[in-house]
Amino acid sequence: MATVRPFRGLRPAPELAGRIAALPYDVMDSAEARAITAGNPYSFLRVTKAEVDLPPDIDPQAPAVYAQARATLDAFVAKGWLTQDSAPRFYIYKQTMGGHTQIGLVAAAALDEYEQGIIKKHELTRPDKELDRVNHIAATGAQTGAVFLTYRADAAINALIANCRQQPPVYDFTAADGIGHTLHVVDDPAAIDALEQAFRRVPALYIADGHHRSAAAARVRAERRAANPGHTGREDYNRFLVVIFPHDQVRIMDYNRVVADLAGRTLADLLAAVGEKFRVEDAAAGRPAAPRTFGMYLAGRWHKLTARDGTFDTADPEGRLDVTILQQNLLAPLLGIGDPRTDKRIGFVGGIRGLAELEKLVDSGRYAVAFALYPTAVDELMAIADRGAIMPPKSTWFEPKLRDAMIIHLI
Repeated sequence: MATVRPFRGLRPAPELAGRIAALPYDVMDSAEARAITAGNPYSFLRVTKAEVDLPPDIDPQAPAVYAQARATLDAFVAKGWLTQDSAPRFYIYKQTMGGHTQIGLVAAAALDEYEQGIIKKHELTRPDKELDRVNHIAATGAQTGAVFLTYRADAAINALIANCRQQPPVYDFTAADGIGHTLHVVDDPAAIDALEQAFRRVPALYIADGHHRSAAAARVRAERRAANPGHTGREDYNRFLVVIFPHDQVRIMDYNRVVADLAGRTLADLLAAVGEKFRVEDAAAGRPAAPRTFGMYLAGRWHKLTARDGTFDTADPEGRLDVTILQQNLLAPLLGIGDPRTDKRIGFVGGIRGLAELEKLVDSGRYAVAFALYPTAVDELMAIADRGAIMPPKSTWFEPKLRDAMIIHLI
């Protein structure tokens, strides 16, 4: 059973919401964050990537960065840019990207259920990224960005959420990237109770995006529990900030690969070796039209690769993923990418950047070859999570991204 709770959200003044709300900290580097925040004193990147207000040579994980994050968050509150709701609320967050719309419930989920596997994982975390979020949460006393959860769609929940959206929204703005963001506050006790009860009938929630934030929240909870002799289990640090979307509204895009060199192979040698496991055809463009097919951009030309029968296990949910097929049949044996989580020769490019980004990276000489993949399906993600299994790294790219600071959960 999924236990979700309302909470006293810390959130922007309505007239500032569009200027404060920011892309997640992990979709950009420090230089990009500095460029985005230039001329916008309200940007919440000043909290989530606080190095933007410190010397440019500072380590983004230096203690001074986390101290700066806390100071900036406190300043936003002191100036009235952020205020906390007076009583626990749910929130309804709608995002619109082109013709795609997704509507989710913003809530506080139970870290007990995360640790028990009711909130299911599908990805391993990197220790350095996890520690960064631990330090950020501990310093600020806040979960500043939400974890993106999904669940198997439920008509009764859809109806409840639609009813909660009958009142005017508190925020309704379009960000600079063209994505629309709308937020409704649910403050009616009957509606809050109905949503809680409805989610208690949901057998499992699935982490779509935010494994590092989830793991970090659990670690901070463990530290605070150990330091609190009066721990009851009802403290805010026992829960973490989530937005929960029905699975049929979730959009997964391709997550593509680039490799720095050909591992000593010539072009002809690589194409011949690839042909043993894939049918290789010339292609005018690189976007795969179906699963088990791949685009390979090499020396200024696209090739279509189709996995040959027998190169993957059709009965194994992990083994038949396109990312697994590519890794096991090409990246590892032919290009020497043994562990894509740690190998510095491989890079990953989210589908939102388009295939032109792959061409640019290879044409520039920075990388030698690029691979375009067909998107992983949300049903595949849930099937693997249900088995307690782990997907290969960088298997999914979710769009649109949740904006940080739409709602903040104080702990």
